[in-house]
Amino acid sequence: MNFEETYLNDNILDALYDMHFEEMTPVQEKCIPEILDGYDLIGVAQTGTGKTAAYLLPILSMLDDGGFPKDAVNCIVMAPTRELAQQIDQAMQGFGYYLDGISSVAVYGGNDGSRFDQEMRGLKMGADVIIATPGRLLSHIRMGHVDLSRLSFFVLDEADRMLDMGFSDDILQIAKLLPKNHQTIMFSATMPDKIQQLARTLLYNPVEVKIAVSKPAEKIQQSAYLCYEPQKLGIIRHLFKAGELKRVIIFSGKKDKVKDITRELQRMHINCAQMHSDLTQQERDDVMYRFKAGQVDVLVATDIVARGIDIDDILMVINYDVPHDAEDYVHRIGRTARAQRDGVAITFVSDSDMRYFSDIERFLEKDITKNPLPQELGDGPAYQISAPRKSTRGRGGKKKGGKRYHGHGYHSKKKGNKKQNPPV
Repeated sequence: MNFEETYLNDNILDALYDMHFEEMTPVQEKCIPEILDGYDLIGVAQTGTGKTAAYLLPILSMLDDGGFPKDAVNCIVMAPTRELAQQIDQAMQGFGYYLDGISSVAVYGGNDGSRFDQEMRGLKMGADVIIATPGRLLSHIRMGHVDLSRLSFFVLDEADRMLDMGFSDDILQIAKLLPKNHQTIMFSATMPDKIQQLARTLLYNPVEVKIAVSKPAEKIQQSAYLCYEPQKLGIIRHLFKAGELKRVIIFSGKKDKVKDITRELQRMHINCAQMHSDLTQQERDDVMYRFKAGQVDVLVATDIVARGIDIDDILMVINYDVPHDAEDYVHRIGRTARAQRDGVAITFVSDSDMRYFSDIERFLEKDITKNPLPQELGDGPAYQISAPRKSTRGRGGKKKGGKRYHGHGYHSKKKGNKKQNPPV
């Protein structure tokens, strides 16, 4: 479907033409008309599907068409990290190139006082769109810098990551300050119970759009080592002694393991850096800058960088432990084999993680190659394939017709249920 087939306004279409955007992605095709019609929406889509445009384009189009207060904050876009907030802000500048009357401000932590003052001035002037991380926005709210009483659009991007990072209470505090009659849009890469609960709390009779998780690129050479936990550092030593590896990300689900891996690599004189939640935002920014610039060869990280970071030249991804969700596995290894390059993904599968790994193979519909352990490490565990586990997702029943999630079930979409923008 072409963007011109929607009723996005001409200023938005002109910007898309300049940016060579013509065909909509599936998530844009399903979301843009529903958002333009005023419905709350929950979208389940991974990074790289075009979801930022799926919510920004219709919101900017409606704001540009008018009917919203000029001296108020009309839209908040919440993002879990500074990096994602910056990416959304960049997209906002491109999509809003011809929107002279629409102002925006990006609000995020990890910067100096002058930046905070700049944010404060933008908020007090009533920026149309605020792109913010939860903690930083709450700081401005508590200091009286922003009034959300006339807000029309509330967007939560990568909601699952925000909950994983402990922002649930912050989000609910902000939501309590919003007027009753506003439109809420939520995007999440996964749909666990906690996201369904948040949706029931914040959204009114929303449309649900789910885009299937794409399989990893065929250019990724996937393999695994079956091992016991104490053997993992030995495999790391083996891999890095076998060749001079650069542009590598090693993922672990726990920051303590990230620190252990980093110490082992440093003992081997590997040029590496670590990324986890104990670092300040400024420290994270410095690590990412040095890794992107090629000043660091190996990045050891928790899942904080598994999504939303655009680095096109990663040659290898190592999963030090097995993600407990197949979608998280796809996100992790999707950091490699980008921009038409080849890539390698290696996963360490301990005896306690085999059931999760067999779930991943079942999802991928393929057997991943099992590498023999280095001789000096001895034998590893035998691979045991688990029985399929029952999914905990989508417990609400589905009815034929337009899917609409409300409470614990789905209801047919009815005409005349359109939410109206608050009166000016």
